[in-house]
Amino acid sequence: MLPPRVRSNGLIRLGGGICGVLVLAAIVGPIVSPYDPTAQALETRLQSPSLAHPLGTDALGRDVATRLVYGARVSLVLAVVATGLRLVIGTTIGLVAATGGRLVDAALMRLVDVQLAFPGLVLALVIAGVLGPSLRNVVVALSLVGWASYARVVRGSVLSVKRRPYVQSSKLYGTPWRRLVRRHLLPTVVSPVAVLATLNLGTVVLAAAGLSFLGLGAQPPTAEWGTMIDGGRDYLRSAPWLITAPGVAIALTVIGFNLLGDGLRDVLDPDYLEDTQRRRT
Repeated sequence: MLPPRVRSNGLIRLGGGICGVLVLAAIVGPIVSPYDPTAQALETRLQSPSLAHPLGTDALGRDVATRLVYGARVSLVLAVVATGLRLVIGTTIGLVAATGGRLVDAALMRLVDVQLAFPGLVLALVIAGVLGPSLRNVVVALSLVGWASYARVVRGSVLSVKRRPYVQSSKLYGTPWRRLVRRHLLPTVVSPVAVLATLNLGTVVLAAAGLSFLGLGAQPPTAEWGTMIDGGRDYLRSAPWLITAPGVAIALTVIGFNLLGDGLRDVLDPDYLEDTQRRRT
């Protein structure tokens, strides 16, 4: 059961509703769809939306709605995996930097600065181009370019609490380093990291679609939103639904995760909670 302040937040309800619908479509859609997302049916190519094909068909006669829900599976799984890898890498580096001493901190933060000096999408494009076109390489590329923000957030949060009296007391009592990190340091980074990860999910979906559109991600005939837009760009005037459907899906996904992340930031931010309590009293 969610806390009342979470249930009462409009951004969380709206963003969570959009994300919930997308996840439900990704799970249930492929089960109930009567069409194969990769099977060609040239006799029904480029049909406009109808009862048989709610979002029309593409240049090879494949049902766009079916490919859209299969693409949701690919995009959401890719976003979760890439964001999870970013979180693990960034949290580990940020924690080591904050607790490893001045020299270690300086070296790791210079590494973070170097990573942040490059535009994320351009660096991901270079990495994916070097590794070769595939979904696995897209995950690797997006993971390697997004961990630095987590490292900065985690380092800042840990530095803000490591000198507090209760942490210093635990050190004086001889608390093992692992237990100190697990009980006192990691809990302080959960809230900001959760917000950052939620916001990153939409960014990863958009970046993955962009890489697939450029031919560096999912390869035909895989149903993926970026490849669907790439396949429909030659029919923009004659069959606009080929681009409209995946484009709207990407936009709704990004909006949903951004709204959810903003709502989580509001309810998890101590300053926000203090202001809310002050207004109520």
